[in-house]
Amino acid sequence: MVKQPAIFIDRDGTLNEEVDYLCRPEDTVLTPRAGQAIAGLNKRGIPVLVISNQAGIGKGKFEWKDYESVMQHLDHLLAAEGARIDGVYVCPFHPSANEDYRHPSHPDRKPNPGMLLRAADEHGIDLAKSWMIGDKTIDLEAGRNAGCRVALVRTGYGTVTDGALADLVADNLADAIERILGQWD
Repeated sequence: MVKQPAIFIDRDGTLNEEVDYLCRPEDTVLTPRAGQAIAGLNKRGIPVLVISNQAGIGKGKFEWKDYESVMQHLDHLLAAEGARIDGVYVCPFHPSANEDYRHPSHPDRKPNPGMLLRAADEHGIDLAKSWMIGDKTIDLEAGRNAGCRVALVRTGYGTVTDGALADLVADNLADAIERILGQWD
């Protein structure tokens, strides 16, 4: 099988506006032009995979059903713009989580690359040709640890995150995708 490049996207603060422990669909808002940019990737056949730490589940701030409700709403918002996500990978583990989800450094918890490695295996992704886009240093580190190029967006926590690790710094997700596609063309 020929492996293909993909775009890995952090969820909170990158795909959607940052909300501390987002757990209500009505609080979910896409970042500017995110749906349009993802629709463009879909049309090109480039896999779009969400990679998200969700410590709120592990810490008991909200439940899996709340997370699923937010994801269903995100899917609806994206579909309204002709866009879709090809896969979602989530990690509820955290060093200070409740007993079932407490782990000092779970392989899936960013900055560890576990979710990206699993996604690459399941979707036939060439990590060296792929990009991880996020608003935090841990997003960039996870991408680097998986062998991807990395882009920092200046939304969410990206307004205060040092871009030194980034191959590209962009105003938002749509800008990052547009610039990445320009490098691939």
